[in-house]
Amino acid sequence: MKFSPLTTMSLSNLRDLYQQVILERYKSPKYRGVTDPVHRRQRGHNPSCGDTIELTLRLNEAGDRIEEVKFDGEGCAISMASVDLMAEALRGKSTAEALEMVQRFQTMMKGEAEFPKEQRKLNVMQGVAQFPVRIKCANLCWHTLKAAIESANPDSDSFVSNEAES
Repeated sequence: MKFSPLTTMSLSNLRDLYQQVILERYKSPKYRGVTDPVHRRQRGHNPSCGDTIELTLRLNEAGDRIEEVKFDGEGCAISMASVDLMAEALRGKSTAEALEMVQRFQTMMKGEAEFPKEQRKLNVMQGVAQFPVRIKCANLCWHTLKAAIESANPDSDSFVSNEAES
């Protein structure tokens, strides 16, 4: 089978883009900090590698739409890039849409889905699926977001862990 130069170049370019976006978001995150005010706070921890994050959310007055997401924490390039991309994608989404995005991301990590055009920046994380041991790193912020949205305690000081994830 003969591959056209465009096909080969495109696959190479996708790998390069994946690496570039991850490193860019890791080195210069756009959404590091704490929202003002804080309507939801949740901490997340990945015990297998030590990644920790603290998400804060600012919601609309009704409490059903995300106005802003910020994070703080320490972790590998994949976990920090994932949380920064997630924070950007969630602005203006309803909490129901955010929970759907959690499910879509987790399905994407299994190689079974991707995000639609308007959220395509998140698709750069598909490359992580090639490294099963790193999937937990990419998923940490999404588990933490789900816990923050579903929490009865809007200012949780406890950690949610993604250790049970396969």
